[in-house]
This record gives sequence, structure tokens and C-alpha cells, in this order.
Amino acid sequence: MKPTNRSLYLLRALLAAALCVAGIDAAVARDDTGLPGEVLVKLRSTQALAPLLDKYQLAVIGQFGTRPIYRLEVTGQASVDHTIAALLLDLDVLLAEPNIVNSSPEARKNAFWAIGSPQAYATQWAPAALRLPEAQRLSTGAGVRVAVLDTGVDRHHPALAGRLLPGFDFVDYDDDPSEEGTDADVAFGHGTHVAGLVALVAPGAMIMPVRVLDPDGQGNAWVLAEALLYAVDPDGDPNTDDGAHVINLSLGTTTRTRIFDAAVELATCSAAFDNDLADPGYDADAARCSQTRGVVIVAAAGNDGSSSTLEYPAAETSTHGLAAVGASAANARRASFSNYGSWVRFAAPGEGITSSIPGGGYGTWSGTSMAAPLFAGTAALLRASNPNMKPDDILRRIGSRSSALCGTNLRQIDAAAALRDVNPPNTICR
Repeated sequence: MKPTNRSLYLLRALLAAALCVAGIDAAVARDDTGLPGEVLVKLRSTQALAPLLDKYQLAVIGQFGTRPIYRLEVTGQASVDHTIAALLLDLDVLLAEPNIVNSSPEARKNAFWAIGSPQAYATQWAPAALRLPEAQRLSTGAGVRVAVLDTGVDRHHPALAGRLLPGFDFVDYDDDPSEEGTDADVAFGHGTHVAGLVALVAPGAMIMPVRVLDPDGQGNAWVLAEALLYAVDPDGDPNTDDGAHVINLSLGTTTRTRIFDAAVELATCSAAFDNDLADPGYDADAARCSQTRGVVIVAAAGNDGSSSTLEYPAAETSTHGLAAVGASAANARRASFSNYGSWVRFAAPGEGITSSIPGGGYGTWSGTSMAAPLFAGTAALLRASNPNMKPDDILRRIGSRSSALCGTNLRQIDAAAALRDVNPPNTICR
């Protein structure tokens, strides 16, 4: 399923906080705003589009395949806000919203990696905390595909050799999702770092790089949603088995976007879309969902150190098959920068984490962006050993076999306990 339109903006990445790494946080205040003149809509049917375009003076910029979900441009004199207000009164419009240019909490801070090494990558504290040596004797993730929606990857990095699928670049709209930029770019290296952590946990899994972020980490909800649906069906043929089983999103926004919610529900085959599937525009989704066990979506919880700041899509707690992941520290406590609260159930190591960076090297970063791929890799291990498990079953297993972090309600995942379906060792608080 190749993209049908070119986007000029990209999602803000959830970049790792520089705790233990950079020493200085430079806050950059930005508000989540909408792209000028753009409206995103979901309609009851594709037949409803033409009358709306004329009635509200709109033009089509993009469509999600054949689905009645559209990216529109306001061509008349009305403002975006007034157009959305009018559209929401129309019975044929299920949702209408601006196309949000996102600015995530982590992207408001400059974060630079500290130099690491292959030895540090292999011997860091995270594998022992997850009990990976024991888990990988039971499963390596073979046969599982993990999509990493991020800044792309260094295709020549030794940590990723033989582990990459073709993927796609939604920044340049081509078939090469290689990471671009320099060390001076705030988001450069993020995707390579994240992909390396998936490979660390699930060395037998294949990684699908989907580039949705530029080196500055900027973008919009439409492009991410479009990329999400690409990840579950890259060739657009629901009868071929080429989609991701696990999707990692080390990114987000503090503004909820309903269009992306709709894409998540489609990707996870949520029951929320059962009524929509009556429209022929969803025929491919209906066929795919009838054949698949669904996809696990893993999202970083954000780095505000807050229980009240919600990070989306992680905060979509009602979404089938989605896990919000916070970060833990080596002392078996919540990392101080990690968001928490009732909407964040899981935690994985996220402080001082070493992984691959562009150019064949290794670097150390901190953030929930690092915790998420460690969870995604664990989900891949479990999916490989239990191919018939549904996404919610995978998350229930990981959650039920997790351990309590000290001083918090967050649960630290334990890969070995999840695979063996036994209780993990008791947490030692210090």
C-alpha cells in the first residue's frame, strides 16, 4: 500500500530526555497547532464526500486508500475553526478536526547521546532487568515483524545487519527509509537507536523501518496515521502476509487526534470499527482483520515526570492492543522523568540505555522512547512463541507476569516470566 499524497510536515518525535546524558535541558516552548487551511474528516460513506466539498468549499488533498477518511483544504473564506464547527453539525460527518502539528514533551528539550560501545550495548543493565538471557533461550522473536515508525534507520549498522525489511520513507516518499541528517539535528539517530533496542531484545525478529520523522522531528497526525496503516499492510493486498505484528511508536503529542485514533482502531482490528466496515471503502480492512490476530501497538508515555500530562497515542487506554510504556531506572524505581498515572500500566528500562546510532557507533540515551522498544521486543518474543495469541492476550500475559517497581504502581516487565507464564522474582528495593 504505497502512500497517495506528499506531506510537507512530519510528527514531532518523542526524543529522550538528557538525564544522565547531556546534563543540560534547553526547553523550547511550542504549542500544538494545526496546519494552515487543513481539515481532517471521517465520513459515513465515500458517497458523502462530493456534496460536502461544494457545500463547505473544500478540496481533497489526500485519502486513506478507498476509506471515507480525507485530508481536505479549505478553499473558501471561512476559517478552519468555523469550517470544522459547521462540518460537525452535518449528519454525514463522523469527525472533523485540524491537522495537528505536534510538539511532544520530549521534543521540547535538546537531548544528545553520550558515546557508547558494542560492549556497553551487550552488557548494560537493561537485559538483566528484563531477564533476557533466560527469555532468549525460549524465543528470539523469529517469524515476527516489528515496525518502527521513527526517523528511519542506519541500514548499514552492524547491530541491524540482516534484520531489516524494506520499509518506506514518508518524509521523502520513496523506498529508502534511511536516517538522514547530522549530529547537530535534534532528532538525528533516534530511529536507529530505537531499532537497535528492538534487535537487542528480539534478535530473531525482522524490523520494518517506516520513516515518518525528519532530523528535526516535526510532522503531523495525518502522515503518522497513513504510515501506521502502511505498516499493517505494506503491499495493500490483505491476502498477503506482510504486515507488522508489533508496531513501536516512540513519539506522540499532548493533543489527542481523532484521525489517528481511527487509524489505530483499524490497525488493531478494534470492534469500534465494526459498524464502519459496512462501507465498501473498508473492504480491504475487513478482509485483513478476518485473517490476522491483530497488531500490538507500543507507545512511549512521555518524559514530563507527570501523572496528569497525557501523551497520545499512549493515553488511548481504551484502544484494543495498545500499551503505554513508562521508564524505569536501574534501582528498580520509576525514572524521574517518566510520566505515570492510571493510564500508564507498564514500565521498561529507560534510563542510561545504550543502543545503535548512525555511522555504525553506539550511544547512550534516556527516555520513555527507549523503554517502548524494549517492550516491543518483549511482545515480539511472546508472539513468536505463541503465534495464536491476540494482542490483548499478549498484553495481559506481559502485565500479569510483571513485577512491582519500588514506590510506584508501574509494573516492570519481565520477558522470561512472560514467556514461561510464571511469576517473576520479588523486587528488591534499595
